[in-house]
Amino acid sequence: MTSPQTTPHDTHKPAQPTSIPVLRRILVYGGWLALGIAVVGATLGGIFQGGVGVVSALIGTAMAVVFMGITAGSILLANRFAGHESAIGAFFGIVMGGWLLKFVVFLALMFLLRDQPWISPIVLFLSIVAGVIGSLVVDAVVVMTSRMSYVSDVTLPPAPTDA
Repeated sequence: MTSPQTTPHDTHKPAQPTSIPVLRRILVYGGWLALGIAVVGATLGGIFQGGVGVVSALIGTAMAVVFMGITAGSILLANRFAGHESAIGAFFGIVMGGWLLKFVVFLALMFLLRDQPWISPIVLFLSIVAGVIGSLVVDAVVVMTSRMSYVSDVTLPPAPTDA
């Protein structure tokens, strides 16, 4: 009679999800995008609205960066639970919580900034829109250029041995 033994499949710790490098690239490219939006937005805001336009462009860019960071950060955090069937609820709870946090922060900031004399609503709006559209483009480009297999993060059981 053989004694029960653990196979590598039983003690295998899940590998890093393949989405982590993609999300990290999204954050890096998003940072470059934000820098570009900040420079262009502050320049154009300064030309058309003066100092108020510069401040508004920088605030709008910062908001876009925070929202993009919350999305990617929540998925990176949730990936720590990936591979554990018992924690699938935690994964989706973290991701959904990140989206809800983003929504609440956006509403709070819009409420706080709506009547401020040092804000140009048009420049703020255009900076946020540029950040949102730009982050969607970054997401699409990074995902399309990433080299991921159609089936990833799969662990196959060990091959049977002939006894």
